[in-house]
Amino acid sequence: MTDDEIPGMQEPSTQAEPPPLSPFVARTGALLRRFPIVARSGLGPAYLRLQRRRRRAARRAAEGHGDFSRSRPAFNGIDRALEPYIGDVQRGFFVEAGANDGFTQSNTYHLERERGWSGLLVEPVPHLHREAALERPGSRVVHAALTEPAGEGREVTLEYGGLMTVVSGSRGSREADATYVAEAFALGLEAPMTVTAPARTLSALLDEMSAPEIDLMSLDLEGFEPTALRGLDLARHAPRYLLVEVREPDSRAAVESVLGERFRFERMLTHHDALYARTDQPTDR
Repeated sequence: MTDDEIPGMQEPSTQAEPPPLSPFVARTGALLRRFPIVARSGLGPAYLRLQRRRRRAARRAAEGHGDFSRSRPAFNGIDRALEPYIGDVQRGFFVEAGANDGFTQSNTYHLERERGWSGLLVEPVPHLHREAALERPGSRVVHAALTEPAGEGREVTLEYGGLMTVVSGSRGSREADATYVAEAFALGLEAPMTVTAPARTLSALLDEMSAPEIDLMSLDLEGFEPTALRGLDLARHAPRYLLVEVREPDSRAAVESVLGERFRFERMLTHHDALYARTDQPTDR
């Protein structure tokens, strides 16, 4: 199996959906899942770390020569869809929660590396938080799970699933949680695990870094976006533009009930990513 065949280790493409596993990779993954010594021994995760490091070095070298062709990892072209709204902002400030490893499907990577933006990245999975800190030296990277004010300072338990990591029990049962995150283990290189993270509110984190006005906030929290937004003091920290994943049928209504009249719905950038604008932002996009 080569690293080019590993989902998440590939450079970004313009495909609307992730490429399917090749027959060889699928068979290899099935074998590794059946005999999970590679994942449980740490060899699989070590291999993934090695490939992230190699890819990062190659990207940095290219970026150092002004080549940013590898620096737009956002899924389904979200970064380009945002350009009519934030394309004229230089050295802006972003917040991205559900940061993963700081690169994979990031909506803000190119803003930091190519446009000189800085910001706040929030990731609850410890090893992905460490990767994101290496990937994004120009921003503050925090190990936390976002919560509403009543949850500040508590501990959150999550079921690891890579980009699909969820709060334990949030899908209704342990079995449902396992089904939801199963795709992360298709290659058999990682083993299922339960992790913990401190619960923090967005506004508390922003206050700690004396954050400036937020030009773009991106939330991908597997259904916990309304909870995170309740921890954002909109009187002080309302972003100019807010991108929110809305996977479930009632997700938009839940998000909009928190945002109130301070924001207006702009449009769906993908079939499950909604863009909102603060009402004092231009409408002619």
